[in-house]
This record gives sequence, structure tokens and C-alpha cells, in this order.
Amino acid sequence: MQTLHLTGYTTISALGLGNTTAVDALRGMRGGLSRCDFEDVDLDTWIGRVPGVDEAPISGHLAAYDCRNNRLAAMALDTDGFATIVARARQRHGSARIGVFMGTSTSGILETEHAYRRLDSDGSLPADYRFRENHEIFSLTDFVRRRLELQGPALTVSTACSSSAKVFATAARHIQAGWCDAAVVGGADSLCQMTLYGFHSLQLVSANPCRPLDVQRDGISIGEAAAFALLERPQDADAGVALLGYGESTDGYHLSSPHPEGRGALEAMRAALQRAGLDAAALDYVNLHGTGTPANDSAETRAVAALTGHGVPVSSTKGWTGHTLGAAGATEAVFSALAIEHGILPGTLNLDTPDPVLAPLDLIRSSRSGSVNHVLSNSLGFGGSNCSLLLGAA
Repeated sequence: MQTLHLTGYTTISALGLGNTTAVDALRGMRGGLSRCDFEDVDLDTWIGRVPGVDEAPISGHLAAYDCRNNRLAAMALDTDGFATIVARARQRHGSARIGVFMGTSTSGILETEHAYRRLDSDGSLPADYRFRENHEIFSLTDFVRRRLELQGPALTVSTACSSSAKVFATAARHIQAGWCDAAVVGGADSLCQMTLYGFHSLQLVSANPCRPLDVQRDGISIGEAAAFALLERPQDADAGVALLGYGESTDGYHLSSPHPEGRGALEAMRAALQRAGLDAAALDYVNLHGTGTPANDSAETRAVAALTGHGVPVSSTKGWTGHTLGAAGATEAVFSALAIEHGILPGTLNLDTPDPVLAPLDLIRSSRSGSVNHVLSNSLGFGGSNCSLLLGAA
């Protein structure tokens, strides 16, 4: 595939707002999880909550889009000068030549939850409820393109936890086909009762901060986040990080469990390397999907070992942010870009006793400095929807 540069990128999560905050937290092994205090949720668990969302309503001509999910997006767009970077690209390419491709798993479902609490006496939704702007799966994408004044191709990918990783692949195909010259990619997923209670009903939520790769791991911590990147051809922008390849697969092994040998993950990783024209020996780091469930971590690390042997450093960053679901792919792609930019190999927060079954891999416990030129970032969704992104020094 044609290499694409990440002209700019940004992330907000439970760690706080912006790239500098994220890097400082990763270096200092400071996580953002806290005991669940979201609305009236009665669960013994920990969550990754973005600070300040409740105090940042959307106003002005886009006020109709005000909901928690779009608030997350708005906060991220205003962080790290990202909106300004896109505005400059708009001047270079024209608004109709920049695509917008967003990933989300639940969109603004929290707003619908609130609406159902206010049903009229005849069971009707409140008159002020706006499904299209607040919840419909295109809401996030429509809000972002309007906020950034873009008119190019636009779509939403909703494939559970791989959603905002797959938009990088979608953008690459659109640019290669000539349908746009640049693309804003990313995603947002906000806390809501459906995901908290839903994952709890699947017995996948831990009562402790999640412990990816640990022998005592027992489930996920749910978080919220938003992350964005601007992709352009190399001749159109100077950047320190590039998208070199992507791989996608759908193994369909089980609705909510991965194939025990990680066959879908392995296929996606191989495809990403093949598109980049690299072999596994070139990898300096693999950012695992690493949810902290027994099944996911076991299957994924088996796939990585089959791909690379036992020497590549691997870690999961979900101990910092929680599992941000549809936003995880973009969030961890940005973390991977920051690893390349700052020469940091993120550790695995809350990893006290590495699972000996996974030990053949180089499990990074504490963040460390090092040369990072090529990173695979994995996002493995429900139903076997898998995506692996290969990022490298531009």
C-alpha cells in the first residue's frame, strides 16, 4: 500500500487531555482508572472516565448534536491543535477532498437511555429527543465533519472493538482509489449503562482495575475516550509517524470469544506486514488488544508468538485507560505513534505476576525507553472482527 503520514494526532482518555498528558502518564506508570461512580450504576468495578465531559456542552450552530459521545469528540478536536492542523489541510486540498471516517460501537446511546427515563404517558419518546443527531450511528461522523467544515466522503464503522482501527484501513483505500486526498480518522465511545451492565452480564467485568497478561486477570475495566489522526500522502505533509500497513480479518469463531489459537488475529497481523513489505523481525513493539480477560490475552499472545517467535516486546495499555471499546483502536494507534515519536515502550499497568503461559513473549511490565521504529497495534472485536495497524517512523 501507499505509505500515509499522520500529519497530526490527538487523544483524550481517563489519563486526561492530549498527547503530552498521555506520554507523561505512560512514562510515570500512572493510570486513570477509578471506582465506578457513573450516574446511578450499581456495579463493583472500575472505569476510565474522561475528566470535564459533563462541563463541556456543545453549543452554537451544532448544539443539536450535544451528547456525551460528541462532547468527547469535540474535546479531542480542540486538543493538541488538531482542528487547526485539519484547517490547514483544508486549505491545501479543499474541503471536498478530505474524508471523515469514524469508529464507534455505541455512539450516543447514553442520550437514548436518558430519553427512555422520560417517556411520555403514552410511551412516546420526549419531543426534544433527537435520534439522528444524538444517537444514530452516523451522528459522530456527521458532527466531526461539520465541526471541521469538511465535505469529502464520510462513513461510520461499527464493528465493536475494532471499529476505530478499521477506519485507518478505510481511509487508506479511499485515498488510494482517488476518492479523497486526505482523511480524518478516529473514533469516540462514551460511558453508558448498556455497556457497563452488558459486559457485566457476560461476566467479563472485573471488580478490580483490569490486569492484562497477569496470571490473576479476571476481566475488563470499561473506559471512554476519543482519538483522531489526519492521514495524508507523504508529498503533502511532513510527519514523524506513518501508516505503513493494515490487516483485517473476520474469523467468526464465536459471538463474544476469540479463536483459542488467535487465528483471526494472526491473519490480520500477517496482512499488515505484507502490505508494508516487512517481515516480523522488523517489529520493535506490539501494542496488544490485551483486554485482561483470560480468553483474549491467551489467544492473542499465542498469535503474536506464532508470528514473531518469542523476542518481540509486547504490552497492553488498557490498564491506563480501561477498554474504550469502539475508541480503543484509534486511542492505541495514537499511543503507538507516541511510542515511535518519543522512544518509549509502554508497560502494562497492574501486571504483577505475568502468566507463565504467556511468558515466552517479552511482556513489558514497566515502561522503558528504547528505539521504536515499527509498531503493530491490534484491535480484536466481538464476532471475530480483527484489525492490525502497522505504524512506523516516517
